[in-house]
Amino acid sequence: MADGRESEMAESSVVTCPSCGAKNRVPSARSGRVRCASCHTDLPWLVEADDTSFDAVVGDATLPVLVDVWAPWCGPCRMVSPIVEQMSREFAGKLKVVKVNSDESPRVSQRHGIQSIPTLLLYRNGAEQSRQIGALPAPQLRQWVAGQVG
Repeated sequence: MADGRESEMAESSVVTCPSCGAKNRVPSARSGRVRCASCHTDLPWLVEADDTSFDAVVGDATLPVLVDVWAPWCGPCRMVSPIVEQMSREFAGKLKVVKVNSDESPRVSQRHGIQSIPTLLLYRNGAEQSRQIGALPAPQLRQWVAGQVG
């Protein structure tokens, strides 16, 4: 995942503040936004979810949530992944990014009718608002997210 983060499919992860360098424990599931405990800068919120944690991680969020459904063997997914991770930093305080491995979480894919990856889902208030199927170039993907986040 992103540098400066220790990531596991866990209840929280450690994120290094881009402003002051302080390490912060960031929960996977909660409402609101996440901020640095030292300097109060909005932190990038990039977490993983699976079949078991998806509803809590996505449904409890009050920020818009960008869900990246991907697989490690998928070439277009590997092209989109760094762009999605960068957007978690660009839209810190405005967007939560959740990555779901479709191979490890088939119920999430089935529930959303996902037949092609990468598929990006944008959630607001616990409901899907928009969807992007396939890999887009970085500028178009940023424009789509910016238009959804507002």
